[in-house]
Amino acid sequence: MVNQTEKQAGEAYAFFNCRASKDEIEREIVDIRRDIGTPNQLELELSLTEGIDPKSLKDGNFWEHSGLMRIAQDAKNAGIRYSMSTRYENATNRQTADELAGILNQAYQSPLYQKKEEFRGRIFFEEKGHYIDRE
Repeated sequence: MVNQTEKQAGEAYAFFNCRASKDEIEREIVDIRRDIGTPNQLELELSLTEGIDPKSLKDGNFWEHSGLMRIAQDAKNAGIRYSMSTRYENATNRQTADELAGILNQAYQSPLYQKKEEFRGRIFFEEKGHYIDRE
């Protein structure tokens, strides 16, 4: 049983390509968050990593799940450049994935992507012990 005083947080993970540098993406995400009204940084934490390397990720729990490890390995094998882990206080994993989708959808409309450039990326979240592609 979950203690009522404990805060729960949703988690979601994205794997995507972008030609922009990590610094450019991080700067643009600040504006995107403001423009689309995402929760503040204390409520919705984002951690962007260039390359798919377990040692470089801020959230160590990210790699503890074998299902997510397989997804990350598939992304790496497909040449995906970036991973992003997201944590959203007092939200479900699905709600967290939805917030992350809003950010990435807006990023695709930003100067980070050229006109008509293909977006390659997926968002995953855990539900009932399995990782689901948010599609």
